[in-house]
Amino acid sequence: MNQNTSLLLLSDYAAQIADTDVLDPADIGPILQGIFGEVGGIMSTAKKHIREKSAYPGFKLAAEEEFGDTLWYLAALCRRLNLSLDELFVEATSSEGFRAVGSASDTVEGAFAHVAIPMSTDSVDTTLFRLGRSTAALLESAPERAKIVGFAGDYLHALHAAKLTFADVARSNLRKARGAFLEPQPEDLIDFDADFGIEEQLPRAFKIRVNQRDSGRSYLQWNGVFIGDPLTDNIADSDGYRFHDVFHLSYAAILHWSPVMRALIKHKRKSRPEYDETQDSGRAIVVEEGLTAWIFTRAKELNFFEDQEHISLGMLKTIGEFVAGYEVSKCSLKLWERAILEGYEVFRRLRAAQGGWIIGDRALRTIRYEPLEST
Repeated sequence: MNQNTSLLLLSDYAAQIADTDVLDPADIGPILQGIFGEVGGIMSTAKKHIREKSAYPGFKLAAEEEFGDTLWYLAALCRRLNLSLDELFVEATSSEGFRAVGSASDTVEGAFAHVAIPMSTDSVDTTLFRLGRSTAALLESAPERAKIVGFAGDYLHALHAAKLTFADVARSNLRKARGAFLEPQPEDLIDFDADFGIEEQLPRAFKIRVNQRDSGRSYLQWNGVFIGDPLTDNIADSDGYRFHDVFHLSYAAILHWSPVMRALIKHKRKSRPEYDETQDSGRAIVVEEGLTAWIFTRAKELNFFEDQEHISLGMLKTIGEFVAGYEVSKCSLKLWERAILEGYEVFRRLRAAQGGWIIGDRALRTIRYEPLEST
């Protein structure tokens, strides 16, 4: 990334987004379909904004995401056709209707060096109709360069009409794509309680016994002491939710976050009132429990993620919305995916055996299962 955080070059974006492209590099079909679909999303979002105005307060973020995903597919198309993304936009903005920047170091509305400002005062509807037509023109086996340039220009006009900033769109997309598809680097992993005393930290390593009694209730023991309340499934169709504490333990081990577990073992960070009030509070506990129950409902439809290596981006994005405003929002979606899949691996074994040991290691960010008989 360019060291000047106020400036993002298109070459920076193109280089850093490339690692997130896991589609067939020889097939442009899915890329063109992706562009078509994302432009449709832009139109749908703009329609809601125009129709509902203040009743649709999420317009800016939703539109920013749709424009960002469109840029992702455009970069992927350029990659497959050996085109330079930044040269493409320079060519697109060299035509009439754009005001040139003063120098290579300029930023345009916080956007990119070398990218000119659209001068058009056309309405959002008008610019979107043009964008739709130029998108349709790309739907051929090998779209001509001129058509791609035309699409890039119409994209900028539509983005400008929507009052969005190019750099914000690109940075947001880069953050989302890299967070969702790339394994986080060690230096990017955050330990949320490293600066607190051991009595206020989540355990660095833990081994928790889970045992189901004849009553059907599930019990947790940590260091020989029962923690939490005995649980049942609380539903007519028994589904194993009585073992759902494993998910909180997985968050603790892999994300280094779990207000629920902090409450269970009485390790809230009370030495700093702002943490106790905002991060470890009852509301944070409700958010974690609600999120866990929602994921569980989706997981039931997918055989509890058995034989799955990934979780849908849509589900991961919803998780990000759930935890917005809490410290765990700094964890990448990829790390969330790992915490969920590893947690459900342990859950399936607990459910099948009606109990076992849950073993977490925060240093390694892992969670695993051992049967009761082996200890």
